[in-house]
Amino acid sequence: MFGSGFDMSKMSEMMSQMQEKAKELEEKAKSVELTAKAGGGLVEIRANGAGEIIDLNIDDSLLEDKESLQILLISVINDVNKMVEDNKKSQAMGMLGGMNPFAS
Repeated sequence: MFGSGFDMSKMSEMMSQMQEKAKELEEKAKSVELTAKAGGGLVEIRANGAGEIIDLNIDDSLLEDKESLQILLISVINDVNKMVEDNKKSQAMGMLGGMNPFAS
C-alpha cells in the first residue's frame, strides 16, 4: 500500500524519538534567557525560551508618562515574543536536522 520502502516499525520508532526530543527541548528552553529593550533601555524584559516572562525593569522616569510607558511595554513584549518564537523554530530545525525518515 505504501510501497516497498515504508516500514511502520521505523515510523513508530521515529515518532517516539521525536516526542522524547520535544520534551528535552522544552526543558532546555526554560534555561535559555532572552532579553529585549525599548526606549534606549528605559524598559527591559527578560523571558525564558518557553515564553515565560522572568523579569521586567522600568526606568523611574517613565512612571509619570503613562502613554510612553504603554508604547514601550508593547514594543518590548512584542520583541521578546518574537525572540522566543525564533528560538523555538531554531531548536526545532536543529532537532529535525538529525532525523531522516527515509534512511534505510
